Amino acid sequence: MILAARILSMLFTPFYLPMVGLVALFVFSYMSIFPLYYKLEVLIMAYLFTILIPTVMIHFYRRYQGWNLIELGHRERRMVPYVISIVSYFTCVFVMERLHMPHFMSAIIIAALLLQIVCALINVWWKISTHTAAIGGVAGALFAFAEYLNFNPVWWLCLVFLVAGVLGTSRMILRQHSLSQVVVGFWVGFLCAAVAILFM
Repeated sequence: MILAARILSMLFTPFYLPMVGLVALFVFSYMSIFPLYYKLEVLIMAYLFTILIPTVMIHFYRRYQGWNLIELGHRERRMVPYVISIVSYFTCVFVMERLHMPHFMSAIIIAALLLQIVCALINVWWKISTHTAAIGGVAGALFAFAEYLNFNPVWWLCLVFLVAGVLGTSRMILRQHSLSQVVVGFWVGFLCAAVAILFM
């Protein structure tokens, strides 16, 4: 059970939120007509700034400190990884704006950036689950895009809620979070994504 929880935590790492959002846009919206090479360029850029760079830098920071993954999860040790993530996501937004990419694309990164900032601020006083915040962000983005693009998101939301339940349970099994930290994380992610996409 612990092994399964670890695998789930690795599979649904918070950094994958922007990639999931962009892939969904390219498959389910009018952006599906964009050329394949353009979609790949956007996905590669998003991968570099929202997954590869923060993951590698956080890994080197953790190794430099001599901490394992569980030790890095302590609330007071999470601020530097948050700062690394925020700077990487901000850089991605800046590059996308300079390249005049469609608003829906940058809105996904802005939503993830807002989510990171809010979680970092909460982390000053209280530990929150960024894993469930990220999956909550997926749910919030689905809700927002359903409003914009006029589609019924119920079945997709059911799937996301199921994944969120399994992911939150795995984080509690690993003793990384309490139930309240998991639930609050999900709704913080949901609200951040929905607000960023609908109003920014």
